[in-house]
Amino acid sequence: MANTNVTTTLEAAVRYLQTLSQESPSAPSVVDALIDAEKQSKQAKERYGYEHFLGAWRLGLVSGTQKVQSPSGGKRIKKPGKGRYLPRWVKIVITYADGDPESLLGTVENAVSAGPFCLKLTGPTRFWPKTNSLAFDFTHIQVKLGALTVYKGAVRGGAAQDQTFEAQSLKDQAFFIFFVVNDDYIAARGKGGGLALWVKEVG
Repeated sequence: MANTNVTTTLEAAVRYLQTLSQESPSAPSVVDALIDAEKQSKQAKERYGYEHFLGAWRLGLVSGTQKVQSPSGGKRIKKPGKGRYLPRWVKIVITYADGDPESLLGTVENAVSAGPFCLKLTGPTRFWPKTNSLAFDFTHIQVKLGALTVYKGAVRGGAAQDQTFEAQSLKDQAFFIFFVVNDDYIAARGKGGGLALWVKEVG
């Protein structure tokens, strides 16, 4: 797939996710475009800065993973699945905020909402520029029903885990490896091998 075709497919998916278009490219074709975009990013040795991720991004498409036979005929290996768009009635928004520019540490909030229900997870982040990897951990949780806070507290050790996170190596952290980053959308491969596409959250 040529560069222009990759961009065209991804931008068509973004327009659909932003509700600017009622027509969407098929989820498998978007996954194929993401795989090609990842290859192009590696070939071009694209490098990003943590400042490029700051702001709110709404999750629009995920691939999941599937196990397939390796080309050599050996062990079965993981590869991205066919993909699916998230239903419009559920909203998952991840927000990256600035922290310490020297250590590349920041914070993340992941909010899942459906109707009046909202679950928010927050915690620390760390950007690893050599691999475009953004590591994260969730150490606090808040559950709301409309304006009512049902629960708010620490998870995974709370503040103590925040301190531990700073000392961890990348292999010990959950992370996304980003390969597309622009003003309208970002895309990454997760530690487990799945792909994800987010669009800029406006308003």
